[in-house]
Formats: sequence, C-alpha cells, structure tokens
Amino acid sequence: MHNLKTSISILLTCITITACKQKEQSTINETEVLHQNEDQLTQLIIFDVFSPPVASRIYAYASLASYEAMRFKNDKYESIAAKLHGFSTLPQPEKNKSYNYTLAATKAFFTVTRKVTFSVDSLKGYEDKLYARFKGMLDDSTFARSVAFGDTVGKAILKRAAKDNYMQTRAKPKFIGSNAPGKWHPTPPDYLDAVEYCWGTMKTFALDSSGQFAPPPPPAYSKSKESEYFKQNMQLYDQSKKLTKEQKDIARYWDDNPFVMQHTGHMMFANKKITPGGHWIGITAIACKQAKADAVKTAQAYALTSVAMFDAFICCWQEKFKSATIRPVSVINDEIDPQWLPMLQTPPFPEYPSGHSTITRSAAVMLTKLFGDKFAFQDTSDLRYIGMQRHFDSFVQAANEASISRYYGGIHYVNSVNAGADQGKKVSDFIIQKLKLE
Repeated sequence: MHNLKTSISILLTCITITACKQKEQSTINETEVLHQNEDQLTQLIIFDVFSPPVASRIYAYASLASYEAMRFKNDKYESIAAKLHGFSTLPQPEKNKSYNYTLAATKAFFTVTRKVTFSVDSLKGYEDKLYARFKGMLDDSTFARSVAFGDTVGKAILKRAAKDNYMQTRAKPKFIGSNAPGKWHPTPPDYLDAVEYCWGTMKTFALDSSGQFAPPPPPAYSKSKESEYFKQNMQLYDQSKKLTKEQKDIARYWDDNPFVMQHTGHMMFANKKITPGGHWIGITAIACKQAKADAVKTAQAYALTSVAMFDAFICCWQEKFKSATIRPVSVINDEIDPQWLPMLQTPPFPEYPSGHSTITRSAAVMLTKLFGDKFAFQDTSDLRYIGMQRHFDSFVQAANEASISRYYGGIHYVNSVNAGADQGKKVSDFIIQKLKLE
C-alpha cells in the first residue's frame, strides 16, 4: 500500500512538473509580438511597393487598432482615437471577463492590415503560427473572446478609414505637371507622373486641415543670376561637385526611396526598400526595445508616431502641389549644366517642401516626447536593406541628418529642408498638445 501511494505521488509530481514546463514553453513575449507584427507589415509594404504617403496611412490605421485593443491591459492609458477626428466610439471589453490583450491587439492589427494592403496571403503563415501559440496557452473561451474583441476593434477603425477620402483619390487622372516657368514637370531618368497629387485632400487625424501649418512660399522662380532662387540652384550644383564620403553616405543612408529604378544599358530593374515612414517605424522599435517599454507603451509609441507621420504627409503634400515647385535637376539642366544629374534619383513629385524633412521631424518630436531628448541609439533600421547603420545622440539629430541628406543628394534646396522640418515640428507639437500627452 505504501509503495502504491509513493508511486501515485511520484506520478502526480511528474505530471505537475510537465504541466509547468509546458506552460513555461507556451508563454509569449508580448512586446516582441507587437514588434514582429509591425515588421511583417513593413515587409508587406515593401513587397507591394506602396508610395510613402499611402504607407503612412497603412501604418497609422493598423497601429491605432493595435493600441486601442492593447491599452486595456493598463488602466492609465486612454484612447487615442477618441481624441482624433472621425472615429466613432470604440468597443470596450466585457467587465469581469478574461482577455489576452496582446492577442486582441494582434487580431485588430491584422484585421486592418488585410483591408488596407494587397498581398495579404503572405501573412497567413505568420498569423496561423502566432494564433496557434496563443491557443496553446489560453483556455478556449479566453482565446475566442480576445480574438472577437480584437476583430471588433479593427473593424471600428476601418469605418474611419472608409471615409478619409482615400478612395476618392484613387479615381483621379494622372498629374504630369506643367511647362510653365518654375513649375514641376516629370524628371529624369524615368519621367514618371506625380505620386499622390491629391494627398492634401485626405482627412487629417488631429490637425484642423491640411493647410494648418503651411510653410511660407518658396523663393520666387527667376532666371536672374542675382536672384535668391537662382543662387540656391548654384549652391546645390556647386555642393554636388564636392561631396565628401560622409555626405555621400548620409545621402545614401536616408534615401528610403521604396522603388529606385536602376539603368544598365538597355536593361532596367528596380530596388525595393523601406519608405521614410517605415524607417521611422524601425526607429520606434529600436527605442521601445532599448527603453524596455512594456507592451502597452510599445503599442502607444507605434500609434502616436504613425499618426504624427500621417498628418505630416498630408500637410506636406498639400503644399507640394499648391506651390508645384520645379525640381533642381530640371532647372540645372536648363540653365546651368545639361548633363548634370543628382546623386539620388529625384522622386516624382514637386520640390517644396522636403517630404523627408517634414515627416522625419514629426516622428522625431513625437519620439522625443515619449522617450526623452537625449536618447542615444544605434539605428539599424536599414541594415538588412542597404547594409548600413548609423549612431545618433537623439531623435532630432537623426531627423536633422535625414533633412540635410536631401540637399546632399541633390534633390532639395536648403530652404526646402528647413521649411519641411519646421512644418513637421509644428504638426507633432500640435498633436502632443491636442492629446494632452504627459
């Protein structure tokens, strides 16, 4: 009898140990799941070659959905969407019911992603494996309840996306500019029509309108060698002839052109890379990991940074197509050197202000608010795409370098990068005040 009791005791102990080990193996790193979700989205955006403005829309809605589900894990976090334009009251979890909010955030994230991107089949394997891991660690009712809640949040976010004027911008004819003096027209080497020329009509999240922080007009077009306008072209042209290795590296590092056309004789091919917004989503991930941010803080950082960039793109594009300023390559070819080409490939839209400067400063200001103004970090966001990484002592230092990179690359004037940076700062300062971020 004693031996039987001993055997049963040993058996129960083994079962308990095995169960504990299985439970340990089935735990999930919540913050890492959120980072992986965003990375999957970045890869999808690269694959589908979304333009930078459209990519900002995708990041914003998906990241907002993730946060609005994730925030219920910590009562101190409030809804972001409730303080933005056009969002209806979002779903709430049932009281006294169990939820896994990381699972809910993941479901909300991909519910949105699947509606605002194209190649969603590429996500299936990732999602299936992730949901299987959650299913292995949760009881059936908690799993089902969490998935249902996340899906409901995602669909509520999509209701706003359906009325932000995006679909109306899809039906517009192509914009090929004008031959009027000083006005933008397609640029070499591929002479593409303009990207997203109606983006200024998109409904902003936080700003009152797309023209709220319009920069002052750019220098008036002039062929006079004594004019401010002509002098800035000579400044850029002269600078392009004496770029240092460091300046070339800076230009190349921050290019972030999602679809650069390469020409070799009669052959032509394209290199796909991250967008400027995708680069700063990567920096957001680095900041969260370095600061050891928890899952809710991480979801908040992605949401706020992407919201800031979304509104910044709308403001910037509104001014770009309002002023419709000609690109340096067009002026220099006509008036200074017909053989000259900038180091970077000129993007297909007007020059003023610099889009990189606007959105990178908006992201930098928001991240500074979240993580501090002396946040040093190693930026590895572009490492797997171009094999480069750089160190920065602050987010604003990184944004400043991104701005001047466009001047080194020969595609923007100094005045334009400064105007864009000022606009981006104003956008995020306004959002921070509107949301009353502490």
